[in-house]
Amino acid sequence: MKGPAARAVDGGWDALKIGVYGGTFNPIHLGHIEAARRAVETLGLEKLLLIPAGLPPHKELAPDTPGPNHRLEMTRLGLEAMELPCEGEVLDLELKREGRSYTLDTLRELKKRFPHDRIYLLMGTDMFLTFQDWRGPDKIVKLCALCAFSREAEGMERLWEQRLRLERELGAEAVVLELPRVVEISSTQLREALAAGGGEARKYLAPAVYGYILRNGLYETKADMKNLSLEDLRCVAMTMLKHSRIPHVLGTEETAAALARRWGAGEDAARRAALLHDCTKRLDREQHLELCRLYSVPLDREERREEKLLHAITGAAVAREEFGMPPEIVSAIRWHTTGKADMSLLEKIIYLADYIEPTRDFCDLRELRKLAFEDLDRAMLLGFTMAVQDLKKKGVVVHSNSVRARDYLKGKLT
Repeated sequence: MKGPAARAVDGGWDALKIGVYGGTFNPIHLGHIEAARRAVETLGLEKLLLIPAGLPPHKELAPDTPGPNHRLEMTRLGLEAMELPCEGEVLDLELKREGRSYTLDTLRELKKRFPHDRIYLLMGTDMFLTFQDWRGPDKIVKLCALCAFSREAEGMERLWEQRLRLERELGAEAVVLELPRVVEISSTQLREALAAGGGEARKYLAPAVYGYILRNGLYETKADMKNLSLEDLRCVAMTMLKHSRIPHVLGTEETAAALARRWGAGEDAARRAALLHDCTKRLDREQHLELCRLYSVPLDREERREEKLLHAITGAAVAREEFGMPPEIVSAIRWHTTGKADMSLLEKIIYLADYIEPTRDFCDLRELRKLAFEDLDRAMLLGFTMAVQDLKKKGVVVHSNSVRARDYLKGKLT
């Protein structure tokens, strides 16, 4: 059987291929992401470690550099955006280390963690070409193989020459990769673009990374959270979600927009409500209750008992207080889980969009999806009926608002 217990020889048949990619990641951008993807695909990596540097030895951090926790979180969001075919992890070992972040120290620590695995040290052109100037290059090459990538075709010749030089002088094993999809921007240029207004910078950043920068006012950005464009709100909303929930929220947005067009509601309002409808979903019970205390939101006995109901309530409060959403959007978020009797058009659209968006596959939704574009009230009645039946089948107490909403529509349609 394969596994750690079966590994007997360092670098042997059962060793994992691990890529180690360090940098200031100030901020992590699509150039970093594309390089990491290319290395994973070409080298067949089974694990990728991203390691933000604390104090890099080769340069001083820019004056506007965010604190370690911010860079760590941006790197985590960037890793999620890579959607790699292998395991990925962000390590804070250099951020916690005192003094300069020397690669040799990091590799020695990693070798203790992964003594039987094969490590590839990933780096850009400039780092590879100055490798002999690093601390202990002769020691580094005994701990790992090197992998360098170039963003420009004309730089490949220099990388090949350096590879031969390192093999000859240090006995290094090195791989050289050309990036077919070039992202031509430096971190310095990106920071300048963010400080200048941010719009141009958006195309060089993963949406969640850009949203995190706006939400936290990093790099001298001064976005008004209560007056965000739809594009910026979408990016900010992604920072509030577990990565696995993003497809659901984006699917809800597009479904809500389609329903709004069909039934004559405001498409912008539908999109904003959809983007924020699960904005507090990842919080635990105590965090929900703290938000309710902060924003003086009352809870009934049923809501206090069922934790799954809380995110609609706190999400509505956050949409109102932090994002300045108008009452119609706040109300649509508030009632997207249980519903209520006599719902507004936007409330119905968000309830149904959350139920029928394309990634939903928990039951047969074909009839409900069809009916949603043919007869809105009958679709709502079917949705409530299905939801109540499903909850009862699972032994979950159905909130009285859902029952009243179903019965109200029954009376209206008979």
